[in-house]
Amino acid sequence: MKVAMIGTGYVGLVSGVCFSDFGHDVICVDKSAEKIAQLQGGIIPIYEPGLDTLLQRNVEAGRLRFTTDLQEAVAGADAVFIAVGTPTRRGDGHADLSYVMAAAEEIAHALTGYAVVVTKSTVPVGTNRKVADVIRRTRPEAEFDVASNPEFLREGAAIDDFMRPDRVVIGLDSDRARQLMSDMYRPLFLRDFPIVFTDLESAEMIKYAANGFLAVKISFINEIAALCERVGADVKAVAKGMGLDGRIGNKFLHAGPGYGGSCFPKDTQALARIGQEHGVPQRITETVITVNAEVKRRMIDKAQDLCGGSFNGKTVAVLGVTFKPNTDDMREAPSLTIVPAMIGAGAKVHVVDPQGRREGEHLLPSVDWFTDAYAAAEGADLVMLLTEWNEFRALDLSRLSGAMRVARMADFRNIYERAAVLDAGFVAYDAVGR
Repeated sequence: MKVAMIGTGYVGLVSGVCFSDFGHDVICVDKSAEKIAQLQGGIIPIYEPGLDTLLQRNVEAGRLRFTTDLQEAVAGADAVFIAVGTPTRRGDGHADLSYVMAAAEEIAHALTGYAVVVTKSTVPVGTNRKVADVIRRTRPEAEFDVASNPEFLREGAAIDDFMRPDRVVIGLDSDRARQLMSDMYRPLFLRDFPIVFTDLESAEMIKYAANGFLAVKISFINEIAALCERVGADVKAVAKGMGLDGRIGNKFLHAGPGYGGSCFPKDTQALARIGQEHGVPQRITETVITVNAEVKRRMIDKAQDLCGGSFNGKTVAVLGVTFKPNTDDMREAPSLTIVPAMIGAGAKVHVVDPQGRREGEHLLPSVDWFTDAYAAAEGADLVMLLTEWNEFRALDLSRLSGAMRVARMADFRNIYERAAVLDAGFVAYDAVGR
């Protein structure tokens, strides 16, 4: 099958590469000539483990191409995927659908025969029908169906999530579109991965409901962590005891500095806004948004207390600034709240992150960048663990403390044990919920 993937951001690029590995003929489109030139040269603009190898293999096999010419990509395509950005709109919390609608209009002009126009981007309920309206209005004679196929890709594990998904959700309202989408995902059908066919509105809602619920779990355990600190409990033990209950599960029960990334902040805002517009307030989701902001503020206060009540004149070594490990994504990362607050209070900040510097240099312009934790800790008054990269999980704590001016640790990912840290020469240690 011929597939056009409109947008080569995180979702579009990973999806396009994986579909080509299924054996489909895929053309990925982007308006950025610079990005397309990079991809044509084998340079990947995002960090995702294994993506470079998969991309090269399918380019060499002739199944994967990149272009700025949407007309070329869409002409003769069986499926056209819209995978453009839907950022939070300033002022009202809505998802900005301008890129989606612009893509739909361009697709309408480019269609040469029947195709299914598939929305991969996360969009509010009703968007796919609006996409159909745009195409019909722009090109009344166009022969097409629309489908909603939301992505559930975890950054850092996206290829595995695409190839071995928990489920694939497809919303549509035509038998012809269902057959085509079944053919698109035939390799997964053959291996009995769950494929959920439903209506357009339900598919759109599933994405928001899933991300909203996961954000609830994160915020719940972060609130429990704050309570654990007051009552003398250990949130890691609490989370383990909770997670062994099959009705709850152990995923997303890791206390920390709050959620970030491209999905949870944007999608919770959009879900809350959708509820308000329809007169059905999503009070739990609205509270989650507030709790997540408060968690970040609490981390700042905890670090300041470790520093004797003031950041002024202190040097803080921050280990990890991406929102999670195994990605270079800085969007809505807790570091973007915590680090500027420390600098604003008079701290000098050293940063080390295996992949965060490319984005971080313009997002955190006042920090000094280092290539390893020990160099970053040299002369520091506090070391702060913000992202649980593997290389931070087995540090030589004695060497780390020996490099510091005052050896204090803010372990905001609960990687280490207090006794081990203090035995290694640290004079103060604090974690989350312990």
